[in-house]
Amino acid sequence: MRELRKTLFNRIDGTLLLLYFTLVSIGIMAIFSVEHRATDPQIIMMHKGYMKQVMWLGYSLFIGLLIILTDSKFFSSFAFLIYTAGIFILIITIFAGVDVKGSRSWLGVGGFRFQPGEVAKIFTSLALARFFALNETNFRKLKDRLIAASIALGPAVLILLQKETGLALVYFSFFLVMFREGLPSAILITGFAAIALVITTLLLDRMTMAIVITGVTILVGYAIRSNLRRRMSTRIVLVSCWLFSILFSQFAVPFVFKNVLQKHQIERIYSMIGIDVPDEYNKALEPGDDRREHTNSSEYNVLQSKIAIGSGGMFGKGLLNGTSTKNQFVPEQNTDFIFCAIGEQFGFVGSATLIILYILLMLRIIYLGERQRSDFTRVYAYCVACILFFHVAINISMTIGLAPVIGITLPFLSYGGSSLLSFSILIFILVRLDADRQVIIR
Repeated sequence: MRELRKTLFNRIDGTLLLLYFTLVSIGIMAIFSVEHRATDPQIIMMHKGYMKQVMWLGYSLFIGLLIILTDSKFFSSFAFLIYTAGIFILIITIFAGVDVKGSRSWLGVGGFRFQPGEVAKIFTSLALARFFALNETNFRKLKDRLIAASIALGPAVLILLQKETGLALVYFSFFLVMFREGLPSAILITGFAAIALVITTLLLDRMTMAIVITGVTILVGYAIRSNLRRRMSTRIVLVSCWLFSILFSQFAVPFVFKNVLQKHQIERIYSMIGIDVPDEYNKALEPGDDRREHTNSSEYNVLQSKIAIGSGGMFGKGLLNGTSTKNQFVPEQNTDFIFCAIGEQFGFVGSATLIILYILLMLRIIYLGERQRSDFTRVYAYCVACILFFHVAINISMTIGLAPVIGITLPFLSYGGSSLLSFSILIFILVRLDADRQVIIR
């Protein structure tokens, strides 16, 4: 038994674990730097966030050790059962969740609270990997594509019902995994085109938008006029795209902004594109709210974030010397805006180094995925890489004003037990599966 365990630990990918521990250590240091005060009687203070993060790291490592000692086939065999249990917990959270900042996405058990939506990313990754590993799965069929999309978006719908929009958006990262497995590029292009259509709709009034869509359609039709004469299907596609764009911009987008999105979400989106919320969406705001006196907290957060990062210059002000950090000018600076602590104290060099570490981590995960004999492990590895990419890209983008503030954590750095634990489990499951990379896991 001892020899078996030695062989197992020898097969573990040390590079992946080294990158993991490096990022977690940077995270604890960053949390310490924003919470430590010169008046603190000692460094070890258990009520501080950085000490709680150390404790969560201990829990994560203990669970990680259990995962490594688990048979790798367990994760495949029970993937659908675990996913079902995760869906059930998400449903319970809708009705019994703890209200935190307007969302009911937390469950409380005694003095312990956790966010099921964070943990559900693990269940979804395993279920999606299991589905692609089935012999009967043929992703070229529409039915199997719809099943995969349902597996990915099922938790997202339940998380939206918990009013946790930012976390729900993470589940769209699984479409990048599907693209790797054969999803037509036209679908991704359509998705990006829809995003561009939404932004353009917010920038232009409805009449102008209708004129622009019609004009673009006419220009495209003129450019492919030879095809239009020869093929009726091309005309049908062109007219269908025009009709969809008109209905989407004139009715779908206004409906979502008036009836689905909440006040702070509307403000964040318009803050990102740099314009005020138009009067037609004012009824999405609280009754009696005067926009001239209303302080846009999201805009303030981003402004302070950019000031903090910009003040770091090339090499930063040094550890514990961040002015904005020490004076708590940036709200949520130990969670969603933890990147500010790196930018202010270690400057452009420190920020770039952190981003490079994330890129190396994601590239290593993709490398591990590509060297697998098992479809299950390969798909799971891509799930982990895509989740990390989405979190890192959106979190850093929102701290510098390139994306709306949607409350997405920075992996391994942001304070929070649910976030650190879920990302750690994702990594350790991959480590365990990769240790058996010569085994076909179905």
